[in-house]
Amino acid sequence: NVALNISALGATPYLCSVIGSDSRGDEFISLLKKRKMSNLGIVRSKNRPTTTKFRVIGNNVQMLRVDEETTNYINRTEEKALLSKIKSIITDKGIDAIIFEDYDKGSISPNLISSVTKLAKKNNIIITVDPKKRNFDLYTNLTLLKPNLKELKDGLSLELESKDIHSIRDAAMELLQKNNLEILMVTLSENGVLICQKNLQTHIPAIVRSIADVSGAGDTVISALTLGLTSGLSAVEAAKLSNIAGGLVCEIVGVSPIDKDKLLQEAKKVLS
Repeated sequence: NVALNISALGATPYLCSVIGSDSRGDEFISLLKKRKMSNLGIVRSKNRPTTTKFRVIGNNVQMLRVDEETTNYINRTEEKALLSKIKSIITDKGIDAIIFEDYDKGSISPNLISSVTKLAKKNNIIITVDPKKRNFDLYTNLTLLKPNLKELKDGLSLELESKDIHSIRDAAMELLQKNNLEILMVTLSENGVLICQKNLQTHIPAIVRSIADVSGAGDTVISALTLGLTSGLSAVEAAKLSNIAGGLVCEIVGVSPIDKDKLLQEAKKVLS
């Protein structure tokens, strides 16, 4: 979904992950071809299935999700193959940014995080991360980390209330310094987003909308945020744009990428 959002916004994504040598994997490769996306970063494994999500929707509301998967970290052979593909893409494709979209499914291993971060730094590539708890402390020396409030609380083992912006800001600044981050953006659902840098902290209120389905909103936010930064927007400007984008996809039932024209229209209205 992150790749679909990036593509919808006019950039070229290269997905890098490990999938199974199974029928679901074949289906995934077919979907990439259908969407005219590269499979250069895809490693196929006989040791794990292709992660598959089944959503049950009733009355335009998601009622249940069942995941078919293995969440153990990829093994050393798979990790080496994936890292090799990532290195080749960085070398050959003129990459502007790397997004770690961590769904905690095992493809993003500790050594992969460390190796790719060093590669990105060496090549002056922006690194942004949508984290999960297992790898939370491993994401250091980054351009941007984008946890939601639950992920921030889990990562720091703190109790925080969504309306207590002051306490959330203090926790965010602690994490910013501890993990040596340039930017930390905490998404707060109906309370908007908090964007933190070393010398600047800004709370951006949410835009009131009719929410149909929040599935995939985080993917849209990290996509728009990253492309905003690569395009030269400031952290606050990119956060405002991504806040609008995330809200727009919540008006649609099911996982759906952002509509670029609708985002442009809404951004002109909200940000002018």
